[in-house]
Amino acid sequence: MSAKKGFVLCVCQGTCPSFTKMDIFGVLADVRREKIFDYVCLHPQLCVGDGEEFLKVLLSGGETEKLYIAACDPQMQCKMYRDAFEAVGFDKANHVALDIRNKTTEEAVAAIKAMAVNNP
Repeated sequence: MSAKKGFVLCVCQGTCPSFTKMDIFGVLADVRREKIFDYVCLHPQLCVGDGEEFLKVLLSGGETEKLYIAACDPQMQCKMYRDAFEAVGFDKANHVALDIRNKTTEEAVAAIKAMAVNNP
């Protein structure tokens, strides 16, 4: 089983004003084309119950070694995803969080690329 690097773009339902300057599908397409991560996906709201279930299912196979999440405040991410990580035995040290609120598509892609380079 190979250790994979996964990427999740969480967009606060896509209705939050902090995401209006960003083409979320453009961000995903650009990041996917760069082949920085083994897989990329979109979730509308990881901080709610079904988001926690999504993380559990995503990580339960143990194939993901590192999970990069571009969403809201990194400290909030750590708190909100902790239970899901603990439930499946995912080391929270392998969660790399990035705040991409209020960025344009290009700014978000650049920030995601930098996150991956700075946290291999």
